[in-house]
Amino acid sequence: MWRKKGGYVYLITNQHNTVLYVGVTSNLPGRIGKHKDKFYPKSFTATYNIDKLVYFEVFDSIVSAIEREKQIKAGSRKRKEDLINSMNPEWRDLFWEVQDYN
Repeated sequence: MWRKKGGYVYLITNQHNTVLYVGVTSNLPGRIGKHKDKFYPKSFTATYNIDKLVYFEVFDSIVSAIEREKQIKAGSRKRKEDLINSMNPEWRDLFWEVQDYN
């Protein structure tokens, strides 16, 4: 039997919360781990030290997650900050809280 794979949309930032990055993945802990390890050393996130998970949403399908990622990316910085503040007003790194996801 074929099983639908879920997905996640996430926002990460740098230590000083000055740069935001919106991403989508089917494996949230693994993907954030790659950002933290700078797995792709020439990537935007590695270049700007963006590895602090400050927001995420969970979806039943990766297709739904991709649609939501596009909506978030199209929004202003203010709208992204409002999303983060609704879930994580202290802008704490949520990485360790999502280790059991997947």
